Amino acid sequence: MANKPHIIELEKIGSPSLGYITVAEYQKNIPFEIKRVYWTYFTPNEVLRGGHAHKKLNQVIFAVSGIITFTTEDLQGNKETFVLDSPNKGLFIPEKIWRDIQFSHNAVLLCLASEIYDVEDYIRDYSEFKAWKK
Repeated sequence: MANKPHIIELEKIGSPSLGYITVAEYQKNIPFEIKRVYWTYFTPNEVLRGGHAHKKLNQVIFAVSGIITFTTEDLQGNKETFVLDSPNKGLFIPEKIWRDIQFSHNAVLLCLASEIYDVEDYIRDYSEFKAWKK
């Protein structure tokens, strides 16, 4: 399962009367050392984001606010849809997975990444992605 996109449910600590906290920790519930954290926000819901894959980057992505829908595809053509609709539910996306992302109004995406930013790690052309062999 480690080489396939899948949902990781993190513990939600607290109560409705006090609020909640969710903690992401390397070696406990995040399957890689976190080298970069970023977030996106104010993405218009009519805009489709993503449209790329990574050669070696692994990610766990959360919708800390709103709803974010991912459509993923692996090199064998297997497609899956994942809906992030709770801040304690993350999507693990391993390397070599194409993704398209749709945001609800005012959604905030938080990404934990296994590598620092490297423009050379991106595969932005879908036909190049389909032609890639391990």
